[in-house]
Amino acid sequence: MGTTLADIAAKAGVSQASVSRVINAKPGVSEDLRNTVIDAITALGMPVDKMQRNGTRLMAIVTPNMSNPIFPEFVTAITNLLAQRGFLVIVCSYTPSGTSEDGYLELLQSQPLAGVIFLGGKYDTKDSNLSVYGILTDRGIPAAFVNGAKRDMDGLYVSTDDAKAMTMALKHLTDLGHRRIGLLLGDRSHYPSIIKHKAALEFFEQQHIEHGSNMTAWTTYGVESGQMAAQSLIEGGATAIACASDELALGAIKATRSLGLNIPEDISVTGYDDSASMSFMAPSLTTVRQPVAKICLSTINALMAMMENKRLMARRDVILFDPELIVRESTGRCLRPRTSDDKD
Repeated sequence: MGTTLADIAAKAGVSQASVSRVINAKPGVSEDLRNTVIDAITALGMPVDKMQRNGTRLMAIVTPNMSNPIFPEFVTAITNLLAQRGFLVIVCSYTPSGTSEDGYLELLQSQPLAGVIFLGGKYDTKDSNLSVYGILTDRGIPAAFVNGAKRDMDGLYVSTDDAKAMTMALKHLTDLGHRRIGLLLGDRSHYPSIIKHKAALEFFEQQHIEHGSNMTAWTTYGVESGQMAAQSLIEGGATAIACASDELALGAIKATRSLGLNIPEDISVTGYDDSASMSFMAPSLTTVRQPVAKICLSTINALMAMMENKRLMARRDVILFDPELIVRESTGRCLRPRTSDDKD
């Protein structure tokens, strides 16, 4: 006969109702009670996730609008890995005009979640209110935050090394003879863009390359916004543009063509992510690849460990992965220095 609620309740010295609330991740359970019940389950030889209601193990992925092709890549990899481990995945994709990240967290509050993986959210934005994530902490649900920065809350932080990624792109461009390099970044409050910007300024200083503030453009992520921001960099005399995402890089390519210039003869462009279609566009995009498969596997393995031992949740571990520069057709040697007085 398998382990029953009565067995666990007797071992823990609590009621069967309390055991049920812990197993099904119900709200209103104290951390002491949760740890007591989990210790009892472990002592009886059964991991707590095996005891969830109806044998169902649920994991949630909370992600921004998946129009950015890198997010579906993460979702697909994570979903496949979790399915192999017997988890059913709930994908919550929020948009400006739809359900918000906060709204999804409220909806998920009634679900018996084993864990949550975030691919974006308030945690990756400077000075944001992080109290909404307390819903998970209060229920003892492990959380992993991908591609952000370590914040003052429990969870696992997994990311590609953004500083190294930007340095790789800039070294590639300078090796090609570029000195007038524009930076096309996301929102000023977005930690990945902040980290890339800081790394770029350090690189320019080390290489004794002048970089005026007019050579950095901050914008929202997207092709259209990237095109508008890139135009100002090109008109300012940039011979190359290092972008914080592949979407922004596509915008920079569109801006180049709209000004009657060629890639890479007039302007070199680098992206970041290496989403699936970047090798098939014309010209194919030189970009910095995120190791999506490695990030996803590491994230899930760490979540499994936290599910087995809830005390690991409070460690706030940070795991950084090395990026890889993928050189394609959108970058070439700087044929001539451009200035803001150039006529196109």
